[in-house]
Amino acid sequence: MFLLVFYSLQWHYPAINLPLAWDITTGSRAGNNVIVAVVDTGIYLAHPEFSGQLVNGFDFISDLASAADGDGIDANPDDPGDGAQIGSSSWHGTHVAGTIAALSNNNSGVTGIAWDAKIMPIRALGVRGGTGYDIIQSIRFAAGLDNDSNTVPVQKADVINLSLGGSGYSLSAQNSYNEVRSEGVIVVAAAGNENTSQLSYPASYDGVVSVSATDFVNNRAPYSNFGAQIDIAAPGGNKGVDLNNDGYGDGVLSTLVDDSSGTRNPSLFFYNGTSMASPHVAGVFALMRAVHPTLSPDDIDSLLSAGSITTDIGNVGRDDLYGHGLIDALKAVQSAQMLANGGTLPSQPALIVASPNQLTLGLGNSSIVTLSNQGEAATSVTTFSSNASWLIASAINVGSNGLGDYQVLVDRTGLNVGFYVGTITFDLATGSSLNIQVSMLVGAPNDVGDVGRIYTLLIDNYGNSIDEVLAIDQGNGVFDYSFPNVSPGFYRVVAGSDIDNDLVICQLAESCGGYPTINGLITVEAINTDINELDFVIDILSNFGTSSLSFEANSITNGFHRQFIKSKQVNLPK
Repeated sequence: MFLLVFYSLQWHYPAINLPLAWDITTGSRAGNNVIVAVVDTGIYLAHPEFSGQLVNGFDFISDLASAADGDGIDANPDDPGDGAQIGSSSWHGTHVAGTIAALSNNNSGVTGIAWDAKIMPIRALGVRGGTGYDIIQSIRFAAGLDNDSNTVPVQKADVINLSLGGSGYSLSAQNSYNEVRSEGVIVVAAAGNENTSQLSYPASYDGVVSVSATDFVNNRAPYSNFGAQIDIAAPGGNKGVDLNNDGYGDGVLSTLVDDSSGTRNPSLFFYNGTSMASPHVAGVFALMRAVHPTLSPDDIDSLLSAGSITTDIGNVGRDDLYGHGLIDALKAVQSAQMLANGGTLPSQPALIVASPNQLTLGLGNSSIVTLSNQGEAATSVTTFSSNASWLIASAINVGSNGLGDYQVLVDRTGLNVGFYVGTITFDLATGSSLNIQVSMLVGAPNDVGDVGRIYTLLIDNYGNSIDEVLAIDQGNGVFDYSFPNVSPGFYRVVAGSDIDNDLVICQLAESCGGYPTINGLITVEAINTDINELDFVIDILSNFGTSSLSFEANSITNGFHRQFIKSKQVNLPK
């Protein structure tokens, strides 16, 4: 049983069969640690979810203004923030690293995929983003190759995660990725959040595993890039919907930082994006390296092509939306075991599988869950129970070992209209347990909320709002906006409400969104043109669950300052 506060909200782990893979390995390896390098904004080193989880990394941001830590490259990969204002930093690397290897079974927070592996934090992205040169120095360091630091890690990384990207190709960069691959290091990268087939790098370099994003129901997330270079898919989430009815947008839950007080404090938050999908794959590759220490990038390519580590979704075989399919942690770990064992799967522990592994009943009243043992060691169900009075489970067709069919019923008598989430726990003779999360609705809550007046801001490269328009409510949760005749330059677009009228949007309890996602804003170029067809989702900002955490965390952002002028409403062309 997991001793975690918010594991039940990490829907993205059962989606890839991760709990079953954990019955085989959690990332520990005899002799030396499995190491995943996270090349990103750095991480908040003092986050309690990283206690004992880190090896030494490096800061390769060479531009002093972008570094925001007072110097150039140095041996300290701690993330001081990448925002121009207090509360506006993304803490992107901290979120990514938490998905890979946050602590588990510590009675607090969340868990990472390979919690017995280690993170090598490498800082390459700062206030002004990052340069291809700094990123290349970062991957060379991680792989133990010569680099500008004139040092290499004591042990090179097994896997490198790159939740970053852009449109520029570089032959010299390709050569470096070739060198990294020749060192046996597996490189994983986010495919991009532009909802396009345009190639994004480094994901599209040869030898790099490109990851697209899926949502709660395993469809391509609406922002995710697609195309011929996609290798594999993984959960990236979609905060704009709540398909599992747990009361939160379906983002990926991981570690973050709250600096609203001017001091960094550990927090947790939902993000979405291919940046969140990529560390799911990197974490599973770490599990594979734990059971097969010499697993090579060529092995990964072969297993992908054979469909050995994925669940095929979309069109049969490889397709441009999901590549070779959705990463399956159990299949991946077992495939690595087979390679390490000369092609034969070693004896497997008891692997109790629930089908389905989570239930979203909506307005339905019942469903059937089937338990089976996909392992070799025998076990049995000793007891089963529910943590909610409205949630009832009963055995209807089970054997003497307690495996078989269970009926799940809900009783809405006396319940108020709203969303409800409960858990059915099956205790096993092995001492472990299997949890099935069940969600349902009472009544028919309106899923199109009133977000109030929405201000849309055009942000320049320095984080300043240089234009503001009032979005036009088109009904059914759709708003339109337009910035006409924008001066040449590069801009970002954000939108949100200002319920306290303090001329700042995107504060706690206010609506907030940005193109393509608020945690992954990208710049768009304007050349005396209008900016008006960039679609994105806005959602209520809530730094969830902080009252249950063992540390203070009250908000994650102080928002974006509006112009100190009256907002203008724009009449859109018909």
